[in-house]
Amino acid sequence: MIVKLRLTQRDHQTLMTHLLPGDGLEAVAVALCGRRRSRTHHCLTIRQLVPIPYNECKVRSPDRVTWSTQRLIPLLETAEREDLAILKIHSHPGGYEDFSGTDDESDKDLFNSVFGWTDSAFPHASAIMLPGGRMFGRAIMPDGSFHDLDSISVPGDDLHFWVGGDGGKLPSFVLRHAQLFGQGTTRRLQQMSVAVIGCSGTGSIVIEQLARLGIGRLVLVDPDHVEEKNLNRILNASREDAYLRRPKVEVMARAIAAMGFGTELEIIAKDMATPDAVKAVAECDVAFGCMDGVEGRHLLNRLAAFYLLPYFDIGVRLAGDGHGGIDEACGAVHYVRPDGATLQDRKVYTMDQLKAAGLRRTDPTAYREQLKAGYIRGVPEDRPAVISINMHLASAAINEFLARIHPYRYDDNAESAIVRMNFMDGSYYKEGEGESSGAFTAHLGKGDIRPLLSMPELSEREHTH
Repeated sequence: MIVKLRLTQRDHQTLMTHLLPGDGLEAVAVALCGRRRSRTHHCLTIRQLVPIPYNECKVRSPDRVTWSTQRLIPLLETAEREDLAILKIHSHPGGYEDFSGTDDESDKDLFNSVFGWTDSAFPHASAIMLPGGRMFGRAIMPDGSFHDLDSISVPGDDLHFWVGGDGGKLPSFVLRHAQLFGQGTTRRLQQMSVAVIGCSGTGSIVIEQLARLGIGRLVLVDPDHVEEKNLNRILNASREDAYLRRPKVEVMARAIAAMGFGTELEIIAKDMATPDAVKAVAECDVAFGCMDGVEGRHLLNRLAAFYLLPYFDIGVRLAGDGHGGIDEACGAVHYVRPDGATLQDRKVYTMDQLKAAGLRRTDPTAYREQLKAGYIRGVPEDRPAVISINMHLASAAINEFLARIHPYRYDDNAESAIVRMNFMDGSYYKEGEGESSGAFTAHLGKGDIRPLLSMPELSEREHTH
């Protein structure tokens, strides 16, 4: 089983301040974590962080901390009731990069009690923070055994992604990437799992680049099949695919398999608003949204909050005047932090547009009537699409991803939450994310709940994925 830990940038900063106050002494915190439960991937997401006050620690020395567990009791009660996870985090201010014998004894004693209280069939976890903020950790299994966490990620302005082990020899096809980004970053890419939702105009280009960058695992989501009208912009699609109405995810999978890079693949020929798709994307480390629809964007933004995923949204806007002229040709890449401003905060869509899209899907007749009466604005359909502009935006999204995995820009990544391109005047500019309304704050790190994402339409036939 792959076990991962995720926490927000804000929680990571809180931990750095509390665990590494500069006095050279160990400190400790505990957390209640949501879960993404499956037989193959188990993700722990910090939902509530509780730093243990220094005055409640009986011993604080450079290599040991003992503390009162009184503040853990409310977390245990919630964990027992909702089958959530308990995480213990402490510091090694001297930089020791392993669990000590003292840590082993402490964890055995603590988590024996935790399992006795929660009686969970799923793992809990213990983690260590080193000077500078790097973290490593281990899962504590129900039988009391320790297993290294496969990854710890912090989807902040910089995307911290710490993995265990050296991963072995790099394959030859990524060696030139390593010349620029270094073996550490290249190895992280090799061990990452990335979801791409939408496999058409921008999605097929994003998929092509991710596969050739050496991403270890790709999850592709799209319910549609190839049609002749979209052959102008889907990489690796043919007229035969359109004639046979092959699912877009199968066409992408065939192309990736032909590359021969050993990329692990999961394809889901379903709408994103299905339990199977939500669960599969939630198990990934990063999500790319390559959809035009308002509902899909809203769902992905919501999913990013529940499961603490970094989310890159790609939007292209083209409009012709009907006479061979161009009225508009622009696009944007939005990087969405789980604890940052939402796409709605950034005016990518409005609540009225979201309601109109939902009505069009659930009651087309009422939608047409309200549209005709002027009660709602129409949902755009069959917009123009040009592969060259899609290429620009898809490449910008991939470069934004790489800039956060391997920060190399002169400016802080916080200044590039939004990257805009206007092909009419050749401009390219960036913006910070702006103010957050906190719309999803209450959902941060919740993980699996019923119904999924607190959306009734996702409540049907839930099962372990």
